[in-house]
Amino acid sequence: MSEGHWIVNKVIAGHSLNFNADTILTMWAAMAFLLVISFIATRNLTIFPNRLQLILEGILGYFRDLVNNMMPKEGNKHFPLIASLFLFIVTANLMGQLPLKMIELKHGEMASPTNDINLTAALAIIVLIYYVTAGIIKKKFKFFLHGFSLVAIISALVEILELFTRPLTLALRLFGNILAGEILITALLGICAWGLPLPIMFFEILVACVQALVFTMLTTVYIASAVNEEQH
Repeated sequence: MSEGHWIVNKVIAGHSLNFNADTILTMWAAMAFLLVISFIATRNLTIFPNRLQLILEGILGYFRDLVNNMMPKEGNKHFPLIASLFLFIVTANLMGQLPLKMIELKHGEMASPTNDINLTAALAIIVLIYYVTAGIIKKKFKFFLHGFSLVAIISALVEILELFTRPLTLALRLFGNILAGEILITALLGICAWGLPLPIMFFEILVACVQALVFTMLTTVYIASAVNEEQH
């Protein structure tokens, strides 16, 4: 199992704060990787794309079609966030399949940053703030309250509660699946490092991609429900 996180304590403005340094490092590594890949892929764009350009165009094209189908009037406005979320999460998830555990730390270990509930919760909070803000800008007070009857008020209270349970499920689903896979692989490595973990590692690659897609798809649904007029 994981030995825990590499926790660093810092005093900021008179307050003692703890940071999971391993999560921060791997998160930065995932972002740096995406920046480098994006730079390489867009440096010499051609009509006849190379393999890297073709892969990225396929991914971005899929999500552009997705958001435009779900939000016909303003899909392009929300496309950058949705595509960025998928690329970051799938990269972060797949980092758990790299031999980062071979890097010895004084405390904790290097692993996927999405096996930390702090990161998945932060991503979910970003999604919450984004779609609530988009809904308020689009519909003003009607985003929360659709009338002044007793039924409308009760419905509004239920919907407000749902607004905060949605990101909770996003964070827990992503965190739980990635952490469980890494714990299972670590346990199998302890039993037999030769061959036994390989089937699970290949399966976890699929899980990493699926979980990134699920998080992104649900985010798209939440934003669409906030901005589409027909949803209310």
